[in-house]
Amino acid sequence: MTAIDALLDGPRAQRAFLLKAVFAGAWAIGVEDEAPLSVVVVARGRTVFTGDDGVAHDLGPGDAVLARGPAPYSFADRAGRPVGIRVLPGQVCVDPEGQVLPDEMLTGVRTWGNTREHDRDDATVLLIGTYEHATSVGALLLSRLPPSAVLHGFDPVLTALLATELEGADAGQSVVLDRLLDLVLVKAVRTLLADGPALPADAAVARALAAIEARPELPWTVASLGAHVGLSRAALARRFGRSVGEPPLTYLTRWRLALAADLLAGTDLPLAAVAGRVGYASPFALSAAFKRAHGVAPATYRLGLAG
Repeated sequence: MTAIDALLDGPRAQRAFLLKAVFAGAWAIGVEDEAPLSVVVVARGRTVFTGDDGVAHDLGPGDAVLARGPAPYSFADRAGRPVGIRVLPGQVCVDPEGQVLPDEMLTGVRTWGNTREHDRDDATVLLIGTYEHATSVGALLLSRLPPSAVLHGFDPVLTALLATELEGADAGQSVVLDRLLDLVLVKAVRTLLADGPALPADAAVARALAAIEARPELPWTVASLGAHVGLSRAALARRFGRSVGEPPLTYLTRWRLALAADLLAGTDLPLAAVAGRVGYASPFALSAAFKRAHGVAPATYRLGLAG
């Protein structure tokens, strides 16, 4: 299983927050919703995206932003524009004084803004998809991404399809939109994990990470991982720690337990099958490691999610 497979192998988007935002004139939106992950694609017009680092990015049609919470960020018609709308947790929208904005800003099916798309030639159209809950594997993978990332020239076919489906109200539309959001996410994250800042600059360490994530069921040791990537045990331990911030086997354990948590949450597999998939010799070994990490036994964890 690759990192991308694992990201979407657990519970996927379920009635995710999806919206088309249409703005013209002077406008600025500050997003403080603390959502684990949002994807914003510019379908039309231009906007300036400013992340938590304060760096402004000029965006045009086909550009996309991947934003990872809880860091705040903003979109506006120009850099430095004071925020006029704040998006809070739960997608509650308020003005700068904290007053909830009126329903008049809902201008159509899943469409919101200060104008209608076809009323202004200068309107900017943003397609917004927000994951309000993160899987365990997703949280681990996404922690390797920067708080925000800009992707220029995002998939035009997928952008057009998402824009069209956002206007639909057919039966099963929420399911279609959830799967489209998953596809947008996987395309964006695949780009970042493949050649962006998410991967360690050290190629050998990147290969070791890929091996762990692809085959967590194997009985990896630091020596066997080192042999896999052409390094001695000591060299891999040193370089992995420097690049990733923790020893190889510590990351391996976190990866295995994240996979186990998502399998417990998203499948009915018995504990023995979960243990085998994530590299534990027995359900007892998995239970002990899982309880150390999560504070509860796997069965209790699964029951808690079901309740």
